[in-house]
Amino acid sequence: MPDRSFLDWPFFEPRHRDLAARADAWAARTVPDLVDHHDVDGSCRRLVAALGDAGFLRFAAPEDGVFDVRALCLLRETFARHDGLADFAFAMQGLGTGAVTLAGTPAQRDAVLPGVRAGRRIAAFALTEPEAGSDVAQIALSATPMGDGTVRLDGEKTWISNGGIADHYVVFTRSGEAPGARGLSAYLVPADTPGLTIAERLDTIAPHPLARLRFDDCRVPAENRIGAAGAGFKVAMATLDVFRATVGAAALGFARRALDAALERAQSRHLFGAPLAAMQLTQTSLAEMATAIDTAALHVYRAAWTRDSGAPRITREAAMAKMVATEAAQEVIDRAVQLHGGEGVRSGSVPETLYREIRALRIYEGATEVQKLVIARQILA
Repeated sequence: MPDRSFLDWPFFEPRHRDLAARADAWAARTVPDLVDHHDVDGSCRRLVAALGDAGFLRFAAPEDGVFDVRALCLLRETFARHDGLADFAFAMQGLGTGAVTLAGTPAQRDAVLPGVRAGRRIAAFALTEPEAGSDVAQIALSATPMGDGTVRLDGEKTWISNGGIADHYVVFTRSGEAPGARGLSAYLVPADTPGLTIAERLDTIAPHPLARLRFDDCRVPAENRIGAAGAGFKVAMATLDVFRATVGAAALGFARRALDAALERAQSRHLFGAPLAAMQLTQTSLAEMATAIDTAALHVYRAAWTRDSGAPRITREAAMAKMVATEAAQEVIDRAVQLHGGEGVRSGSVPETLYREIRALRIYEGATEVQKLVIARQILA
């Protein structure tokens, strides 16, 4: 039984505890029948539709434009503990519309958010390029005004989650108002826009929908720009400010499941005539795993509470939360694999699955090394 004592921490209100219980019961009842890891596209479509029907996507695309970050984190942690694709399907609906929620016009919000909220529209966030990952200021995909009320997009995006199944992409471009980060703009691009093609589907060790996108003379209305001209970097960072802490929450979900599996293994597996749990080295390992999880949870929910309490930005707190939680989860899961012995590396076992799932979280939405730079710059400032 997962440890739920953290819900008694003062970061949460009764509504958060009720939401966590409802999400856990829903996921246990619903997710296994929706997920087929040999059909990630179909699984994600089914999950998004079910999440919309259950009302959970209203937290990913809030009607009032105000994110409840504690709720986002609780939902990601809960869904990740049940299945990585359930977490992915929920999280990408928020990340893929976060820019519209935070900086979109009323017309853009009306066009996109209701469908996302209902689970009828799949969203994607297109920031990364072949030569612009952690260094967003190097984005090269060009946005050229054509003088007829349209903007021409040319270039590539890669490692785009929901690539190939999304109904729209929030695309960050080089619009040229100034050098570097001050010359970027964001555009809402429907997936069926002529000139936008899926150049390649990308496979990873924990499969989910990923693609490289190609834009060739892809024209969108100028009013599809999200936020002011040249404000794309601010829009992207404001979006990541909200969702970066939730990546840490997903890592928590993976780590809690790994600890549960390790506890079960330690109590059921006998070695040298006694349960594995009777060995002091095993007890030490379990204690370190539990402590790492609580440390990570404190960082994640501190960041979420700070944002919900009115802080305009939580750049430092979110970076700390993502870094600490993802690194801790990697360590916890590795220990779970070790405690399982040969079973821990058997394809399809819980520890082996989690081992593949956690690795990407230390990279996407800002690698651990980048989070360290973000934190250092914040404290130096």
